[in-house]
Order: sequence, then structure tokens, then C-alpha cells
Amino acid sequence: MTTDNSTSIWFKTGEATVFSSEGQGTDAMPEILIGHVNGPAGHAFANLMGQTEGHTRMFAIRACNQQVRPATLIVPKVTIKSAAYVNLLGGPVQSAVADAVLDSVIEGIIPKDSVDDLCIIAMLWIAPECATNPELDRKDLYRTNYEAMKLAIKRALTNSPTIDELIANRHTIHHEMYDPITGESQW
Repeated sequence: MTTDNSTSIWFKTGEATVFSSEGQGTDAMPEILIGHVNGPAGHAFANLMGQTEGHTRMFAIRACNQQVRPATLIVPKVTIKSAAYVNLLGGPVQSAVADAVLDSVIEGIIPKDSVDDLCIIAMLWIAPECATNPELDRKDLYRTNYEAMKLAIKRALTNSPTIDELIANRHTIHHEMYDPITGESQW
């Protein structure tokens, strides 16, 4: 008899940032929602199934006919304006996300007995300039998205950071794109 761990995974969120190799601009910043298909996460997943111009959504697949479990929907954070951008989203990024989800199951981060009862929405960032960079390192784009997705899943399912951590670092950690003292970006 297996235990249904998915009922305790109702609405969990996580995010992570993994920086690119020097000069690549392939930073990955997924923001995810993971939860039961019969709950609010499942409803959001179903509502996102429609397409909107410039924001093509796609399932995370490992290869043709190999959709990953839990079902994972990739939602771009940036408006898609070129076929080159679609090729990055549907190539190294889609592959990285699918591999990260599957490896999270293999490593026990996502309970294996719950994969058919859960879904993941992954909002993903690819810098628009990546699509026009002839020197783009697609392996680095894969690496950053793989590492960030795995970390976002782990954080979602372990409720990290905790509220105590957030309270403790309230005045010592600031958003990288806004320093409250100077009003400037730290990047």
C-alpha cells in the first residue's frame, strides 16, 4: 500500500536564481507553483493551457513522446518575438526543466507515488538578447535552467526560505535590482 503524499502538496511555491557563466546572459530565474491537480494549482494549470500571442506555453518534455511527470507547464516571463527565442525555450530550456523535474523525482524531492496527482507551473526567464547572440552557450543556458529549476522545486517542497529566515535577514539582504539605500540596481 502506498501513501498519497500529494494531498500534503496543495499549493507550494518556490523560486531560484542561478547565474550564467561570464558574459553569457543565460541567468535562470524560475518561479514555480506545484500542487495537486484537483486544487488551485491544477485549476491554474488548466487555465494556462490556452495560448496568448507572444507567450507560448508548452509542456516540459524530455524528448518527443516523453512528457515529464508531474505534468509541467512552461510559461515564458518575456514576450516571445522571434523563432530564435522559441528555439531556445523549446530546446535547451525545455530540456533542462524536464530533466530537473525528473531528477527531482529520482532523488525523492518530489514523491514518486504522487507524480500523477501533481502539476507544476514554471514561469521562466530567458534574456531577450540570448536569441540574437551568435556566441550563446546553449549548454550554459541548459545548466542554469536545470540547476535553478531543481532548486526552485526543492525550495517549494521544503518551504524555503522559512518565515524565520526572512525575518532574520530583513535588513541585511536587499533585492539585487533595487538597493533601498541608493535606489540603484546592484547589477
